[in-house]
Amino acid sequence: MNFDDILAAAVHSLGERKFRLALNVLGILIGCAAVTGLVSVTQGLTDEVATQLEMFGPNNIMVIPFEIRPGAGLVGNSFNWRDIQVMEKVSHIKYLTPIIGNKIAWYNLRGERYRATVFGVEPIYFKIFQTYEVEEGRALLRADKGAVVIGHLIAQPRGEDEPLIEVGDRIKFTVTVAGEDKEEVFRVVGIMKEIGGTFGSEDDQSVMIPFREAQQLYEVGSSVDFVSIMVDHVDNVDLVREEIEDKFDDNVMVMSFDLIKEQVGSVLGTIEAVLGGIAAISLLVAGVGIVNTMTISVMERTREIGVLKAIGGKKTDILYMFLSEATITGFLGGVLGAAFGFAMGKFVGDYIGLPVSTSIDLGAFVVGFAIVTAVLAGLYPAWRASNMHPVDALRYE
Repeated sequence: MNFDDILAAAVHSLGERKFRLALNVLGILIGCAAVTGLVSVTQGLTDEVATQLEMFGPNNIMVIPFEIRPGAGLVGNSFNWRDIQVMEKVSHIKYLTPIIGNKIAWYNLRGERYRATVFGVEPIYFKIFQTYEVEEGRALLRADKGAVVIGHLIAQPRGEDEPLIEVGDRIKFTVTVAGEDKEEVFRVVGIMKEIGGTFGSEDDQSVMIPFREAQQLYEVGSSVDFVSIMVDHVDNVDLVREEIEDKFDDNVMVMSFDLIKEQVGSVLGTIEAVLGGIAAISLLVAGVGIVNTMTISVMERTREIGVLKAIGGKKTDILYMFLSEATITGFLGGVLGAAFGFAMGKFVGDYIGLPVSTSIDLGAFVVGFAIVTAVLAGLYPAWRASNMHPVDALRYE
């Protein structure tokens, strides 16, 4: 038998057993869809994190006055002006700014109450984070009082077709300090360009006010939540990071672009591997199903196998015919599963607002994995069929 005859016989056999074929394909489809969907969502998350990290800047460093201790979590106190002066003496620093961050404020627009994240910054903040662009108006100036630069979602909340706040408008913020509400009015001098994305939405809902006014509004005194630094050259980032850690006896967290990328990549890689492994179990279960159904198929077709051998069919012909059936089953299940998995991932991504990576390489890998699984599952039944004695097969009832 030539290849075309073997393939035609395999297709004819599968066509006669459509229900069994559908069950095998369904088992593989579920496993492939799970692998494709979960991995595509995780890869999309990885791409999103990488994009957001690019906005952080490869020359930038964030110094946080806390350290992580096993069993104790974050341990440490806020920076003070003496700490800022110590950091200013570190070599290779181009820009440095203290920041009062992650404070909460509330404001009302057209009868709706909205939440904003407040940052107290110096004007040099906008030179350090150059990817945060002011779309309308201008950035903060040293002489500004009662001024604010707002994120895109502050000016135009979700669901609104047009901006509700424009440059020159005033916003009244309400904050809670020591259990008491305080109100402060700020004039909008700039509106930031939309950052977007899953993680950027927090920045789009932030407002930046002058550092001194943040100190007064939140009554934090001379304390500083963290410090942002731009290093003069990317090659000096590690030197600056190590020098700062030495000056503070490793009691601070110095986060650089490469360090954050490495840590996030490690976490996401572990998540992707775990999710992919869980989904791959479904394919193994499908493989067991193929072994079962193909073994039964060999038993049902024993006389047919005997006839094929009696008229000159070789052991390899029988082997290849059954392996072809397994290959076709795996290919159909892999293609349909990959397509369904991408569609499922896209649906989940749209629902949670996360971009999904639908790469051809992932689809090809899943289809290939499905074929290999199906062929390995069909190997024993095919070998058993090819080694049947023709006389015994013809006598089989």
